[in-house]
Amino acid sequence: MSALIVAIGETPRVRHPDPSQNTMSFIRDAAQLALRDAGLAVTDIDGLAVGSFSLGPDHAIDLAWRLGLSVRWLLQDINGGVSGLIMLCHAIRGIEAGAARNILVLGGDVTSPEDFIKRARNYNSATRDHLAPLGHSGPNAMFAMLTQRQMRKYGLAATDYGHLAVAQRQWAAGNPLAAYRNPMTMEDYLNAPIVAAPLRRFDCVPVVAAASALIVSSERPRGAAGTPVRILAHRQSFNYDHQDGDGLQTGVRGLAADLWSAAGVAPADMDVASAYDDYPAIVYAQLADLGFIPGDDIARFARERIARQFPVNTGGGMLSAGQAGHAGGLQGIVEVVRQLQHRGGDRQVANARLGVVSGYGMILYRYCAGAGAAVLQRAA
Repeated sequence: MSALIVAIGETPRVRHPDPSQNTMSFIRDAAQLALRDAGLAVTDIDGLAVGSFSLGPDHAIDLAWRLGLSVRWLLQDINGGVSGLIMLCHAIRGIEAGAARNILVLGGDVTSPEDFIKRARNYNSATRDHLAPLGHSGPNAMFAMLTQRQMRKYGLAATDYGHLAVAQRQWAAGNPLAAYRNPMTMEDYLNAPIVAAPLRRFDCVPVVAAASALIVSSERPRGAAGTPVRILAHRQSFNYDHQDGDGLQTGVRGLAADLWSAAGVAPADMDVASAYDDYPAIVYAQLADLGFIPGDDIARFARERIARQFPVNTGGGMLSAGQAGHAGGLQGIVEVVRQLQHRGGDRQVANARLGVVSGYGMILYRYCAGAGAAVLQRAA
């Protein structure tokens, strides 16, 4: 039994949520949008996956109850930027094994500034015991050092990161759900305050409140609004180098050849791509690892491809749409599905039929230890 992505749902990315809004309300709204998109009722859903840092004290089983779901397949994941791909891969296997027919996959978070700092300092025992005593209050400093290394190794200038930030803001202009849609020029990017050298304000992902959803099914529901999307291949990698490398390559590098072979396509065949974008340096790392950047010549790619609107993160990515915790892990998948369903509106990539999504998340100590990717195809 093959699995299809048959529906998506997303809430607006809200920079300052109303006090009446919380994690549960955002996730509920995304779930309802996905159900409506699929033409399914709550009673049709027999599987549930959720990723959230801020759902507690509730868990996946509590969410199922609050949504009115009776399910026979259940999953909870808290692996950050790679969680969307983890949940998707498990959902695919759940469908293929016959454990469920329609699996609702959800991710969302609402995070106050105070909660963010608390979570950053207690992210795991390595952070709590070794980084927090140094005054650590978030990942900016660590990824600033990674960006410095990338600039030295590949001969990158600040404007090379600016090309990505400006391009994604242009894509965000066509996304009504994005938190930031106003035009941004290279001058705006370069004149923005330094956060942690060399990172400027627009290199650092803004925290928002939101939720995303998709439904993975064994067949297309009769009432589905969009064309189904097939998953040609998916691969994951965790703790690929034990934090001993320089962080300039992700776990995607080791799985890419197998991914493309299993999918029967190549990077050059892709019409649209999504790479987890908490920082521009990580987007370039993933695209290089996937094989989009010949010879790892990131500078040339930034100046010749990104500057000319290479179709990556066409919803604006998190850098312009905003990062809502675990919703960020699903955001890229949802956007590529939307493009393949030809429902991208003003940002639609013409005749998109193939897309790739990569995820990167969970800072173990120096940089993220989880990675994954999936190749998707329009079914009709």
